[in-house]
Amino acid sequence: MEDNKNKFVNNKPECMMAASLLLRDKRATAAKLKADLNRTDNSTGLQQLQELLDVVLNPEKPASDTEALDWCKCLIAGGEGFEEFCKTVRSYDNATLCGLVWTANFVAYRCRTCGISPCMSLCAECFNNGDHTSHDFNMFRSQAGGACDCGDGNVMRDSGFCRRHRLKTGENIPSIPCDLLLMSEMILPRFILFIIQYLRDGYVEPDTSTERDLQKVLQQLEPQISFLEELTKMGGAMRTVLTKILTNQQTFMELSMGQEDNLYAKKNYEKYLSALKNSGLVSVEEKAAGATAEVTVGAEGGAGAVVLMGSTGPGSPDESCKEEDQDGGQSVGQRKRVKLSSNTKDPCIIESLKHKCFLEELLFWTIKYEFPQKMVTFLLNMLPDQDYKITFTKTFVQHYAFIMKTLMKSHESDTMSNRIVHISVQLFSNEELARHMTEECQLLDIMVTVLLYMMESCLIKSELQDEENNRHVVVNCSEALLKNNTYWPLVSDFINILSHQSVAKKFLEDHSLLMLWMSFVSFFQGMNLNKRELNEHVEFESQTYYAAFAAELEACAQPMWGLLTHCKVKETQEYTKTVVRYCLETLQIWFDAIGFIDEPAPNQVTFHLPLHRYYAMFLSRAVKCQGLDLDSLLPDQEMLMKIMVHPLQIQASLSEIHSNMWVRNGLQIKGQAMTYVQSHFCNSMIDPDIYLLQVCASRLDPDYFISSVFERFKVVDLLTMASQHQNAVLDSEQERPMLEGALTFLVILTSLRIHLGMTDDEILRAEMVSQLCMNDRTHSALLDLIPENPNPKSGVVPGSCSFEDMLSAVADFKAPVFEPGGSMQQGMYTPKAEVWEKEFDPIMVVLRTVYRRDVQSAMDRYSAFLKQYGIHTGNPWPPYKERTPLHPCYKGLTRLLHCKTLHIVIFTLLYKIWMDHQNMSEHVLCMVLYLIELGLDNQVQDNKEEEEPCIEEHCHDSWFPGTNLLSNLHHVINFVRVRVPETAPEVKREPPPSTSTEAASYGQNLREAQVFSLVAERRRKFQEIINRSNTEAAQVVRPKSSSTRWVPPGTPPQLVTEILEIRESMLSLLIKLHQKMSSKQNSLSPSWLDDADMSRLAHGDGITAIERILSKAATRSCQIKRSIQDICGKLFPPVLPKKSSPTDKKTMDKEERRQRARERQKKLLAEFASRQKSFMETAMDVESPETEAAMDLGSSEVMESETHYDCVICGQSGPSTEDRPTGLVVLLQATSVLGHRCKSKDPKDLPTSDEEHIYSADTCGVAHDVRLTLMQQFFKDSSCLQSVSIGWDGGVYVQTCGHTLHIDCHKSYMESLRNDQVLQGFSVDKGEFTCPLCRQFANSVLPCRPGRPTDAGSWHTPTNKKTIALVKEVDDLQERLALFPTESNLSKEMELVIKDIKNTTQKKYMDYGKNPGSPDNDFLFMYSVARTNLELELVHRGGNLCSGGASAAAKRSCLNQLFHVLAMHMRLYSIDSAYNPWTRLTQIAQNKEEESFEEERPEVPMLFRDPPSLLIIFILTMPQPLRKEHFTCVVKMLYNLQFTQALAALSTKLSSEERQAWITSGALVKNTANSEKSCEVLLGHIISELSKENRIYSVNPEEAAVLSSSVWSPQSVEVSLQQFCLPFLRLSCLLQHHLYGDSLTGCLEEEEFSSLAVCLGLLPSAPQPSNTMHSASCLEWPVSAFDLVSQWCTEVTGLSQMQAEQTLTLLVQDPQWAAPRLLQLPDNYNIIFQYYHRKSCTVCKKVPKDPALCLVCGAFVCLKGVCCKQQGICECVLHSQHCGAAAGIFLLINASVIIIIRGHRFCLWGSIYLDAHGEEDRDLRRGKPLFLCEERYRVLEQQWVSHTFDHINKRWGPHYNGL
Repeated sequence: MEDNKNKFVNNKPECMMAASLLLRDKRATAAKLKADLNRTDNSTGLQQLQELLDVVLNPEKPASDTEALDWCKCLIAGGEGFEEFCKTVRSYDNATLCGLVWTANFVAYRCRTCGISPCMSLCAECFNNGDHTSHDFNMFRSQAGGACDCGDGNVMRDSGFCRRHRLKTGENIPSIPCDLLLMSEMILPRFILFIIQYLRDGYVEPDTSTERDLQKVLQQLEPQISFLEELTKMGGAMRTVLTKILTNQQTFMELSMGQEDNLYAKKNYEKYLSALKNSGLVSVEEKAAGATAEVTVGAEGGAGAVVLMGSTGPGSPDESCKEEDQDGGQSVGQRKRVKLSSNTKDPCIIESLKHKCFLEELLFWTIKYEFPQKMVTFLLNMLPDQDYKITFTKTFVQHYAFIMKTLMKSHESDTMSNRIVHISVQLFSNEELARHMTEECQLLDIMVTVLLYMMESCLIKSELQDEENNRHVVVNCSEALLKNNTYWPLVSDFINILSHQSVAKKFLEDHSLLMLWMSFVSFFQGMNLNKRELNEHVEFESQTYYAAFAAELEACAQPMWGLLTHCKVKETQEYTKTVVRYCLETLQIWFDAIGFIDEPAPNQVTFHLPLHRYYAMFLSRAVKCQGLDLDSLLPDQEMLMKIMVHPLQIQASLSEIHSNMWVRNGLQIKGQAMTYVQSHFCNSMIDPDIYLLQVCASRLDPDYFISSVFERFKVVDLLTMASQHQNAVLDSEQERPMLEGALTFLVILTSLRIHLGMTDDEILRAEMVSQLCMNDRTHSALLDLIPENPNPKSGVVPGSCSFEDMLSAVADFKAPVFEPGGSMQQGMYTPKAEVWEKEFDPIMVVLRTVYRRDVQSAMDRYSAFLKQYGIHTGNPWPPYKERTPLHPCYKGLTRLLHCKTLHIVIFTLLYKIWMDHQNMSEHVLCMVLYLIELGLDNQVQDNKEEEEPCIEEHCHDSWFPGTNLLSNLHHVINFVRVRVPETAPEVKREPPPSTSTEAASYGQNLREAQVFSLVAERRRKFQEIINRSNTEAAQVVRPKSSSTRWVPPGTPPQLVTEILEIRESMLSLLIKLHQKMSSKQNSLSPSWLDDADMSRLAHGDGITAIERILSKAATRSCQIKRSIQDICGKLFPPVLPKKSSPTDKKTMDKEERRQRARERQKKLLAEFASRQKSFMETAMDVESPETEAAMDLGSSEVMESETHYDCVICGQSGPSTEDRPTGLVVLLQATSVLGHRCKSKDPKDLPTSDEEHIYSADTCGVAHDVRLTLMQQFFKDSSCLQSVSIGWDGGVYVQTCGHTLHIDCHKSYMESLRNDQVLQGFSVDKGEFTCPLCRQFANSVLPCRPGRPTDAGSWHTPTNKKTIALVKEVDDLQERLALFPTESNLSKEMELVIKDIKNTTQKKYMDYGKNPGSPDNDFLFMYSVARTNLELELVHRGGNLCSGGASAAAKRSCLNQLFHVLAMHMRLYSIDSAYNPWTRLTQIAQNKEEESFEEERPEVPMLFRDPPSLLIIFILTMPQPLRKEHFTCVVKMLYNLQFTQALAALSTKLSSEERQAWITSGALVKNTANSEKSCEVLLGHIISELSKENRIYSVNPEEAAVLSSSVWSPQSVEVSLQQFCLPFLRLSCLLQHHLYGDSLTGCLEEEEFSSLAVCLGLLPSAPQPSNTMHSASCLEWPVSAFDLVSQWCTEVTGLSQMQAEQTLTLLVQDPQWAAPRLLQLPDNYNIIFQYYHRKSCTVCKKVPKDPALCLVCGAFVCLKGVCCKQQGICECVLHSQHCGAAAGIFLLINASVIIIIRGHRFCLWGSIYLDAHGEEDRDLRRGKPLFLCEERYRVLEQQWVSHTFDHINKRWGPHYNGL
């Protein structure tokens, strides 16, 4: 760089001095300078400092050089350490606000009870330190970032402040010493300049640079800006200094431009000026020159707006021209259209910026660099300083237009929007500040102008109505600006400031602003126009409607609701009047611009009429809250007619869309129709539209209105008496839905009272009822579905009654239940019975349904209610609901129900339905009856007689004499003239015969005949109202014909006029319809009216409805009552009861036949249902232990001669053979559930603080590992591997659904699965499949051993042989060599299954031997599989066998088959007879060969061995099937060992005195008869034997003493021994049950020991209660007990090289474990969340993005975290392999849901934490407090223990090791 020479210019002495300072130690220099500056004469110090800074803060050095930063830290601290300095400054902090700033994704809180502004938020610390119990608060994840408002009384109530910020300004804080911050004041200005110079230097215009370049500059500045941030965190004292520097204009002047001789600074400043220029802004100096010029430009355009909207002033080069090019040439013309009065608005808003201080320039660069996060945080961190806050807000407002421009250009508008709102929400939520800005800085003008300017960049010509000459412009919804919601930050600021009353009032008082705003709103009027495709389907479905609806809601409706909140009382009448006036003016301008005269253009619709809706909502508010008179706010009739056209067009289009007339426009048009009525939009869209139509209807001529409706709905041609007609505009299949639509609309129009007199509470209630009637709803869904002012949700709806009170009044809470199938219900609200009975309002439901199916759902639920309460059993019709009375202003609405046009339509439709004309439906009749009933309920009050004649003259028809429905009901119509196609049946070839009674001639009839044409009537009315000259009128009125369209000549068939004879009145038609519907001859006896019971008529079908109408009409008028009786009398002459006419007989038979048919059908259905149920029970029984074992294959197998199996694939039944084996469908899974058992019954607590921990040393898995390792240290490996089972961790559990299949069938089934690639969540390559019958998940097939029909009985025969003999036989059986099975299909399959079993678990869980893969190792694994399955079944049975019988677990068990497969495999290994444990168990060894084995390690002593393991080894290695007597013999021998072990273990717990006592008492009775079965004797014997080797009892005697503070009584000894032996007995018993099919008898818990002993044949008699029983009496010794026990004890005492503790550990094994439990979780989820969501991961030391917790062991892991990956496997998967043998249960902290990992698959299980309304809150979106749902947690635990995750949870997917 050329400027380098600046550094040491001419080597002046000062520079030398600076240089010398630089070489010195920084701290010393700082201290010296500080001392110098503190002197009174500090000029030298100042000079030195400045020079030093010139060198240190040289912006030409690269920013990444941290030297400068270190110097600054030292200098500011003035010689002491920076950390200490920070502490010192902090102690003077006097701030009362928290002001903590956070960025996106931070967890914060919002309390609506404490908040004044809806945007109020608190950091977690302030929230938890404040008192918000029972407040309405929620936790949320910040979207855009925010700041804590604690301590700010403008935003929240003081009561919510936390303890720290409650204290008003720090009274107790000492005043700050003056020299403390002296250095800071000197140095920081230069430091800030240094940063600004870097920013100036690094900035390049986006056209030439990439995003990356700006990012780079920012990255280099990271440390410097962070340093500023650190300073702000030092508290109030430092912030004051910073504020002074940032806002001081003098400092800025001096430093900003740089000194004269500094070339660098000059260039730098020029860069800044050019950046200003390129932003389309004018710098201060040029502004003065350009100002005059600018005004003149504005003047000639006649509107300052032109300048303002981006025409270029002299100072701003081509920036805005770019925008013009984008939307083609037309835009220039449109821009001028905007009506803005030239004098009120200051063009400077958009154009000029003056920077007077550092803060302003910093903000400028912050915007230029698109709001870097660090800068934003720094600027916000300063806000607690009041002076700063005001200056900063002013600066922000001043830059507002610039922000908008930058935002529009940005590529990252989303991020930028969030950052803008992050700032603005802090400034504008504060009413005080907002008002101040409005008054001083024209905040409102700026906002509205900026919004206008922004939208003008994307205007296009509207094509509504008159496409060619349309002068209106609308926003183009496909522009990025709208599509990406780029405008939302600005709109949200606007909504935010309008929520302040003082600001809103200023807005409403400023008429020019209102006009501006209306012109802004009119940009959205008629946007996103839909044109109906009539030929082919549209090629490309545009999705612009999302943008359009969002824009109308956010940019138009929300500001409107904001303004409406301030127009609630009489005092604000004027505001409302003004808004209404401007709405009307703007609407008039709009009608002119689109060229609207009287008819809407066909086949187009826009859903966006914000001007109409503004008008409607302000009208409604004026009448409802402000007591204004409606008429004073309404325009003339002509304007009303215009206003009604477009909203009516939308209603008709909705009907057309649902009648599939718009299908060619694609799905998006349906989307629009749904969005229009959807809960978030309805009260800003459809509700105002319908209200506006109601207002128009109440003020316009009713005949005109009704005929307009039918014409808009295109069903005019249908309304003819003729049976055939031609419709020029509709296909015949569309006529019926359109007619239904028209009638439904009229019913809604005349019955909806939302804006016509309902109170807010009534509205809330009606909304709630309609939503609950459609479906049961969760609390949050209901909150979401109830439309409310789009102000943020609050617990209380403005009005009075809170949401909760109303909810409890109309609904019952259904608590969440858990269905055994596994689907988890949430807490739901369902309507109370009386709500169904009295408040169900189908009209409201129709209005609020997005999907048509919801209406059906509501009706189904209604009919179910009626059936349940026996009110009505048939198919009910929608009930008629009484309405709240109309507000007097809207009384005119009832005239709709009392106008001739409607009555003619009703009459025609009743006639057509009675005559069965086409396209009529039940729905049509229902709506017609509804209209009649509405008419009867809403009478017109002032029916002045004198008006009648003049109306008469107007009507060219004489259908009805007057307009009152009551009098017209019984008016008989004789003849009607109709136009029909020539082919119609009505065309008569000869005149009707005139009977003698009828004196009138045919000609007279003709005169009387009624003719009616809706359209012509309507046109005539329209003409009357608008008195135009006749010539014009002639052109407008079209010829009277029932067809609105001109019919081209030659279209077949021609229309001719015919006269129909009718002679009916509405009454007679109603009665005839009643008869037709009830299909009885005399459905109404003439006297029925007197018996009619009105309460019964409230619910029912059409018959009920007609009866209700007739009785209502009769009570209202005696004349009608007489007419009804006459008609009934004529129609149904009274029948004599005696005669039963043949037709009656026929109908009777018919009825009976029907009845019988129905019963038959019922029977069949019931039978089918029961069959299905029984199938479901056998197949799907996963969770219900109640039902008995469906297929207990185990027990049945040995008994039958040969077992037959059904193959569920080919359906054949037969035995399993060697050649074609059958197999059980099984699921093999690795499990560590047993290993996680502990000694204590209570589960461990989850740690929720740093002090708590979980230790896993006390688990079953760890204990067994320790034991095995210890043995392997001292004993022979092969012997160790037979002395203890493995498989506690990573064992293999086998379970079945009970279905069998041929193995060859299974192979072809797997092939077909492999070819069918559409797989759901399982992997065929891994052998996974679902059972073909019950679809249960499985992954292997377990071959069934062919049943041997040989003497099955003899296996069970009880034996009389002596024990000695049996022991010998068992010995021989073990010696017999295994016959290798012949090579057959069966043996091959068995080998394969063994392979499957080995592949199920990981290698580390199988290799425990010294040499992996050795036969011994294999042997250990095999028998452990059997052990694991037995143990698990015990756990599933509740840990004991007291319940006996079968259990759900037994149903899944396939131990019998498993045993045979394992046995076949294990018999390949024979046990070397020399080491056979059987001999050591049953014989006294001869001591001869002891010496020869010296060099090898000894065998494991018998007392250290695990009897259940030995039992399984013996059984599996003996030839199958084993005789029962041999089994019993083995159990007896092992019981002796188990009992001896129990005594030995017990003896170690006694104190030495007690031991001595037992020895002596035992010795006394040693020689008595039964001494071998005496516990006392044996205990004494063992103690004396083990005492020979002193060490065993000498280990820590004091500990033993503590344990034995209570003396052991014989009873406690007995209990202890039984408990010790029970696990062995249970296991043996279970094994016997599976091998021999013995049933398990249930018993009481205290009798369990004796019951099992009897079952196993250890005790002869029936069981006695265990407390009287002696466990020793089960003993049966094969040789002298004392010799055998002595031999076993000697094995232990002879171990010289083992230490005493180790011996003791192995001797005292406690076989009892409590049931496996998941961790105990805290009740409140917040406890978990607060501790874990900020906790660092133990592996990577970072706070994980998705933290998760293992609920089995409490490990804290990173879900999906790349940081903790090992070999491509993420941490959750790794942990699941390590902790649960590939099964893991994790709680996702940030989502509150449980995720299950099972092998290579995972699934979302659901949540165990629910809110107060029984609902989940996945991803914590609602943030309400959550509480543990014990039931769900128990179900989760139960599924874990029973290994049924795979069966119950359906949605599994592969995790690819990525979790």
